[in-house]
Amino acid sequence: MELSIRKGIARKVNGLYVIVDAQVAQGRDLVELTQAVLLGGAQVIQLRDKLHDKGDVLPIARRIRDLCDRHGALLIINDHADLAVACDAHGLHLGQHDLPIEEARAILRSHQIIGKSNALLEEALESERQGADYLAVGAIFPTDTKEKTRPAGLETLEKVKARASVPVVAIGGINEDNVPRVMLAGADAACVISAVIGDPNPEEAARRLIDAMSLGALS
Repeated sequence: MELSIRKGIARKVNGLYVIVDAQVAQGRDLVELTQAVLLGGAQVIQLRDKLHDKGDVLPIARRIRDLCDRHGALLIINDHADLAVACDAHGLHLGQHDLPIEEARAILRSHQIIGKSNALLEEALESERQGADYLAVGAIFPTDTKEKTRPAGLETLEKVKARASVPVVAIGGINEDNVPRVMLAGADAACVISAVIGDPNPEEAARRLIDAMSLGALS
């Protein structure tokens, strides 16, 4: 029953996936940014804040969770399983050097999903074996947003999509110009940061990306 609930939630990991990153936001209000992004059509929000203490992030995360609920979107918390539980987010996102999936699952509520970042086909398949509910593959293109990223490329994305039975999210250097290629390669969702959060008008940036995504999906 718990697995089927998570699979149902994970199926909503599609379309535009936006990381609301406190560092990229450069002091702008994260709740207001999220509202704009959701109005622009984003289906998944990941909250990433490496600048502030978790006790200060929690009330913001709760407000963002409420916004996501009103818009029928998912809220994913980056790295911190305890924060994901405290704000009752829909899920948690882990990197290769974060908590192992099994350890994170022991902390999370039974309905909360886990996504895992991967740069290699073998990593992605192992993440799925360990119980990841969705797989992030990247960096697809070069990116300056996050340090220490490893290249994955469209070829790896295609291979993961062909082998995985859970949703696949493309991440890394994705923008309005190249996102059609990402969707053509089979991604269920395209994850962006600076292409939306770094734009002066994030709502319009989200809309433009979604329009561009449809070109790849229809090809």
